[in-house]
Amino acid sequence: MDKRTIIFIILLAASFYVMQFIFPPAKPTVQATKTITQEKPQERREYTPDIAQKGKESFYVIENDFQQLVFSTRGGALSEINLPFKTKQNQESVVNEIDFDRDIVEKSRPNATFPLNTYQTFEDGKIVEKKGVLSGYYPLLRRQIIGREEIISSSFYALNIVSDQDDLENAIYKVVRLEKDLIEFELETSNRRVVKTYQFAPEAPYTFDMSVSLEGDSKNLWLTSGVPEVELTSGRYSPALKIRTYRKQKNVVDQLTLPKSITTVSSIYPDWACNSNGFLGLIVDPLDEIPPGYRTKYIAGNTLPTRLTLIDPQYKLFPADKYPGYEMFLPLKSDSKKTNFRIFSGPFAKDILKAVDATYSNAITGYNPEYIGAKSFHGFFAFVSEPFGKLMFILMQLFHNTTHSWGLSIILLTFVLRVMLYPLNAWTIKSQMKMQEFAPKMKEIQKKYANNPQKQKMEMVKLYKTKGSNPLMGCFPMFIQLPFLFGMFDLLKSTFELRGAVFIPGWINNLTAPDVVFSWSMPIPLIGTSFHVLPLIMGAVMYLQSKFMAKKPQKDGPLTDQEKQQKMLTLFMPLIFTFIFYKMPSGLNIYYLFFSLFGILQQLIMNKQQKKNVIST
Repeated sequence: MDKRTIIFIILLAASFYVMQFIFPPAKPTVQATKTITQEKPQERREYTPDIAQKGKESFYVIENDFQQLVFSTRGGALSEINLPFKTKQNQESVVNEIDFDRDIVEKSRPNATFPLNTYQTFEDGKIVEKKGVLSGYYPLLRRQIIGREEIISSSFYALNIVSDQDDLENAIYKVVRLEKDLIEFELETSNRRVVKTYQFAPEAPYTFDMSVSLEGDSKNLWLTSGVPEVELTSGRYSPALKIRTYRKQKNVVDQLTLPKSITTVSSIYPDWACNSNGFLGLIVDPLDEIPPGYRTKYIAGNTLPTRLTLIDPQYKLFPADKYPGYEMFLPLKSDSKKTNFRIFSGPFAKDILKAVDATYSNAITGYNPEYIGAKSFHGFFAFVSEPFGKLMFILMQLFHNTTHSWGLSIILLTFVLRVMLYPLNAWTIKSQMKMQEFAPKMKEIQKKYANNPQKQKMEMVKLYKTKGSNPLMGCFPMFIQLPFLFGMFDLLKSTFELRGAVFIPGWINNLTAPDVVFSWSMPIPLIGTSFHVLPLIMGAVMYLQSKFMAKKPQKDGPLTDQEKQQKMLTLFMPLIFTFIFYKMPSGLNIYYLFFSLFGILQQLIMNKQQKKNVIST
């Protein structure tokens, strides 16, 4: 391998490491004209509940194959949104169980119960009381942690109504109607009446309808989004807040800057608001006109801890303060008899979102909710990697339709990319072969002008021109490969379909997480709590590829300083990449492993062709 190429790879690897682990992801902000105010939470007057509001918090459930909606009488809101895992009995769901789900069952069984509390539901024509079951669901919202003294505020419940003036979110509603797919709450006080109705939307997955009727004091009321649970990819937490607005004669989806306290935007009319953890989330879509503006809020991780804090808390593997939450609010129209909302709460999978969009699109009016815009690409260079990632996912979907395996799809995608880049890679290899051919002449120049660097440089340039070679041109094709590498990395961070996708059961159980051979509790520096073998295999293959591409000594005897340096880097580069990729998703390791294997194959083919050319001449 040429010295300049090796140095370039080292710099490339180092920049990749710095980019992903030191610099935070770029977050585009809204460009429309607006008024933004960073606020402290307003002091509200003490709210004294009427007799109708006094009582104990109770829970009710309506459920289908896609969602288990757990309602609280406190706020008439959703305390839990639990998504059932895909099983042989439930093929409608697309949510897979992952290691975090299994870990929490092992570490804290009470917190792996769904729902957390005894509840009432409509079953066989009557209302019955039931208890939660162990596991079987993914908690879309952050929930109360059993064993924690502090009770979470009902203001964090999804679709609660909060007021700037009083403690409305803690008001106790009464259930006036409960059916298999519908529940209705009512609140009557001395100054207002609120009716909230929820009903599953049978025509669209992971979707339900909600209506709010307000009478009386209805000024300065906001509807909450709830706070999604934490999802991690390569140890990174990538929450996203988005709104869809209409401006400049078109609909635009903007990703918002994550707030540091409370941010209120007063002059934008949101079409819908989205709060996600990267893979899953909620979209709150007002179907009737609401006042302009929206609000976002930062919630400290200790105030509303993630369920991940339950995993080996003695070692603080997932400290609460490292994972804050974010909540969104939409204003409610005052003196309105009824406002309708459509709620999507589930996975941001391409096919699911497109199916919901198709269901609610109107070919006559041209309306399309464009929930597909809720999907996010994360990363420092997302603006570059996103188009490549989308192209790669389209190809992967084509392969998946045939193989029914996302792991095999990544391997086939890697092969296709290698074929596409074959001319560029061949150019690199030929350039290196040329460099090897006149390596003895280079050594003569270096030895002859050892004391005259300027003359040495001039003679080297003259040699390159004579031989028709340039070491920098051999490096250029590597830049072409970078967007695909970044695209694959961002694809694994942003594509729900790969979350929990099993390739080799018992070893590679989730393509968006590292492979696990075995694990332990006490974290080891740089290694963590799991042993990953895929990065080691990838490093070994990279070493073999480096050996294939390395320059061979042109004479017997001791190695020159340059050859010693090259030999050291041949070993050093695989070690660097093994370290960088050790905690990367297994899908990325599979991609780069097979990219290197196909690179070795191409090197062997070109070596064979070169030998034939030498023999023929």
